[in-house]
Amino acid sequence: MRSASQPPPSSSRAGVSAAPLLAAMDLLGQRWMLRVIWELEPGPLGFLELRRRMGNCSSSMLSVRLQRLVEAGVLEKKPDKAYELTVAGAELGLALEPLWQWSERWATGLERAATPED
Repeated sequence: MRSASQPPPSSSRAGVSAAPLLAAMDLLGQRWMLRVIWELEPGPLGFLELRRRMGNCSSSMLSVRLQRLVEAGVLEKKPDKAYELTVAGAELGLALEPLWQWSERWATGLERAATPED
């Protein structure tokens, strides 16, 4: 299991000299990455159940995203073939909590703005 203090994989487009935040944003900015983390936050899931929860994400795309998150040390594949957040993945979930709270307030503001006042 990769710890949260290990650097991002060398395959990151952010490069060696870039800030770790850029490497993380490069990884998480790929389509479906945050959704995978969101779905696995409550606990491990097998591929088929995760695929079912992912809606219109294809099996091949999900496989690629899972492999990339495993390589990045965010997920691990258990012997029973279930995917689970690593320590680093769980810390990422905690780090995303303020963003989730902000998005809830933001969405509420959008709903109010879209509702005409009498």
